[in-house]
Amino acid sequence: MLFERIKSEGIAHYSYIIGDQNEAVVIDPRRDVRKYIDLASQHGMNIKMVLETHRNEDYIIGSYEIKKRTDADIYHADEDLDYAYGKAAEEDDTWNIGRLKVKAIHTPGHTLGSMSYVLYDPDEEPWMVFTGDALFAGDVGRVDFYGEENLEETAFKLYDSIFNKLLPLGDEVIVCPAHGSGSVCASEIAERELTTIGIEKDRNPKLQVENKEEFAEKTAEMLEYPPYFKKMEEMNLDLPEHTLSGKTLEYLSPPEFKKRAEDAVILDTRKELSFGASHIPGALSIWEDGVPSFAGWFLPYDKPILLVDESGNPEKALTYLKRIGYDNVEGCLAGGMLSWHMSGEESDSIDTVNVHEVCDILDEDRPSYLLDVRPEKEIEQKGNIQGAHELHVTKLLDNMDEVPKDKPIYIFCGSGLRSMTAASLLKKNGWEDLHVVLGGLSGWSSTTCPVE
Repeated sequence: MLFERIKSEGIAHYSYIIGDQNEAVVIDPRRDVRKYIDLASQHGMNIKMVLETHRNEDYIIGSYEIKKRTDADIYHADEDLDYAYGKAAEEDDTWNIGRLKVKAIHTPGHTLGSMSYVLYDPDEEPWMVFTGDALFAGDVGRVDFYGEENLEETAFKLYDSIFNKLLPLGDEVIVCPAHGSGSVCASEIAERELTTIGIEKDRNPKLQVENKEEFAEKTAEMLEYPPYFKKMEEMNLDLPEHTLSGKTLEYLSPPEFKKRAEDAVILDTRKELSFGASHIPGALSIWEDGVPSFAGWFLPYDKPILLVDESGNPEKALTYLKRIGYDNVEGCLAGGMLSWHMSGEESDSIDTVNVHEVCDILDEDRPSYLLDVRPEKEIEQKGNIQGAHELHVTKLLDNMDEVPKDKPIYIFCGSGLRSMTAASLLKKNGWEDLHVVLGGLSGWSSTTCPVE
């Protein structure tokens, strides 16, 4: 018997492969599907089918990539949408995987056609339930995709799905959601990676309610909607048109990179200190592990992308980008910034300062503008800096007019990584006097701008 959860970093996506005897099923696969193929092969199993819990917004699903390699059947959810592949799963559909049985149950709310899949053990007892984005550890799926005017209605649907279909499966049933902590598909997913129906009934704050009206009060809110979500929705309906290319990444000499960059976007995935010390003019800074979380906010789909990386091996960043549909990466700087400098090419820099220096500047009342680019929830949890201007990095492009150009800008996030992303966006758009604050609040000691 085979059961494995595959975690995709950055977007905190969970997919699953389950198998028995010589048959396997994959649920909500990511776009790079080699892991599933290898696992099935190692256990002497054939992937018989792929099940989707809903039309995804935050990554490209790998269903069609698996079908290309295995001829597996695909069952998608949201049958009202115009899919170019697979068949629509319907309420009470059942499939056999060896001695195991899988049954579909309609659990609308996050999307109107969301499906969950109950896995029954060889004794035909409910064993696990794959809930997609309906129920998470410590949270439930967001219900805002159909607009503010429909929040209450979709929240009511999700209440019915959870309380009338999922919870009655039994306290001992293992819950296998499509995301873990850090996902943008819910606001407060808990860090526990293993959970059950019983645990969620006892500990999930969103489930401690008396009725659907109280549930709606806790869940009916508009959350941040990354701009790339719309692109993911479109691509996930038309997977045959967006299959992965086998083309290898091209490594470009500094002169060729410079020439290509005239019509491209440069993404620099090095850490904040390296980028601050020296970078190619106009480059966007998103450190490698931050690519899954932030690339979709700032990178276009209709222009070529060129990479600058730390190690000389950008495959990790390239994989992250492909998972969210960026098939327009045309090349990488061969030899990194060392080769760029050795070729005598121009570079830019962004100043970095530690928290003690900033506190001294503030207390001496020198001209300054402190920009805090952390999200609201993080500020609430970690403390806000009195007098700082709060603007989440994901909202910066649409609100740059709030940031002055006539005084030094000190950018704070808690580490310096997101601050450097913000600084690179500002610099690319004409700001000059920029300073990235390194470190977090632990060293903050300003008396005029204390942490509250």
